[in-house]
Amino acid sequence: MGTVHARSLDPLPMQGPELGVQADDMDLGEPEHEPQQEVLENKDVRCFSLSFQNSEDILTYEIADVFQAKNLIDVMKKSHDARQRLLRLGIFRQVEVVIDTSEGEDALPNGLDVTFEVKELRRLTGSYNTMVGNNEGSMVLGLKLPNIFGRAEKLTFQFSYGTKETSYGLSFFKPQAGHFERNFSVNIYKVTGQFPWSSLRETDRGISTEFSFPIWKTNHTVKWEGVWRELSCLARTASFAVREESGHSLKSSLSHAMVIDTRNSAILPKKGALLKVNQELAGYTGGDASFLKEDFEIQVNRRLFWDSVLSASLWGGMLLPIGDKPTSIADRFYLGGPTSVRGFSMYSIGPQSEGDYLGGEAYWAGGIHLYTPLPFRPGRGGFGDLFRTHFFLNAGNLCNLNYGEGPRAHLSRLAECIRWSYGAGIVLRLGNIARLELNYCIPMGVQSGDRICDGVQFGAGIRFL
Repeated sequence: MGTVHARSLDPLPMQGPELGVQADDMDLGEPEHEPQQEVLENKDVRCFSLSFQNSEDILTYEIADVFQAKNLIDVMKKSHDARQRLLRLGIFRQVEVVIDTSEGEDALPNGLDVTFEVKELRRLTGSYNTMVGNNEGSMVLGLKLPNIFGRAEKLTFQFSYGTKETSYGLSFFKPQAGHFERNFSVNIYKVTGQFPWSSLRETDRGISTEFSFPIWKTNHTVKWEGVWRELSCLARTASFAVREESGHSLKSSLSHAMVIDTRNSAILPKKGALLKVNQELAGYTGGDASFLKEDFEIQVNRRLFWDSVLSASLWGGMLLPIGDKPTSIADRFYLGGPTSVRGFSMYSIGPQSEGDYLGGEAYWAGGIHLYTPLPFRPGRGGFGDLFRTHFFLNAGNLCNLNYGEGPRAHLSRLAECIRWSYGAGIVLRLGNIARLELNYCIPMGVQSGDRICDGVQFGAGIRFL
């Protein structure tokens, strides 16, 4: 039999030691201990009691599997999994697991004591960091109240100041006990963004609610958003088409997202696949914006010889107006730039007026990439492994559709005037935060009004085609 304990200690650094058997901890010079090890591995182990100072029911859900352990190896594995779940709650700085033989009057020869030592976060924590978006950076300041009601809830205030966007917001997050993947959140925010490719400034003030949950191998998010949008011209030279879009509007929408992600990394994967499908319906819950918006993302990665990786991606989407009112420039799709169709300037493909890009109601983009180690493998096993050589072929198109025509006409229009590019460069992975690309690009299929970046192009972000 064994006992599971948890102790609340003073806050210490965020990272705790990983549970596992290290080579230096193993005593291989005393063979007389092998029979005892064999007993512990094969005898049944049952954890019959536990104690916590607070949130006992929440933590009990997270470590419940430990009670099902049957032997020493099973105890170690399930304890490690429980430790990861406790850290995932976001209420502890550190979680340590200690496994020892039972002691005391009631101890059995094959008994184990499993002790969870937890060090909680302070009631109020602050943070300062930088974030990298799609070819933009920002400074982020945050205040957080973790475990505000004692059941892993979290209240967060965040202020972000970036090169193109400034925002602040208040959010409340609550997971379901024992099922962290099922969670509910409420957000109140204000975001001001500048879009120089459209000579447009947009200010959004809104509130949203989200419910996330898993179903089999998929993750789903259902969201309602109500937002007051204010559009204005960024420059006096803004085109008449952009000036017509200026003003105030209200959008109330319901959206659903489904994700299947088996990649080993979201930034620079070496294997696995991604499928992401989004739907948004606006207008049926109020507001003056009415549309149905669908888009998807597919990515497949396969490891090849010599530590090289072949990656293929496909994006696509369509925006359908509901009623007689045309779609807004704030809801349309945009394409082009170092994170999508390389060799073109940022969002500079598709319909435009007097040099201002207006976005499109339908698009597709695809890419094939080959990532290889640096020539001669400098810094192998260390800093050099963060760099990869990159060869790519990208293509895509963005346009507006005449919805009086049939699907065949729509496909024909999307197949016309395809922009494409190819080239090579260097990729730098910044941990699991972002990635940087420096590519030499050769754009092809350039159409009138497109802006190109023929030659060296730099890109930074999280989501790349």
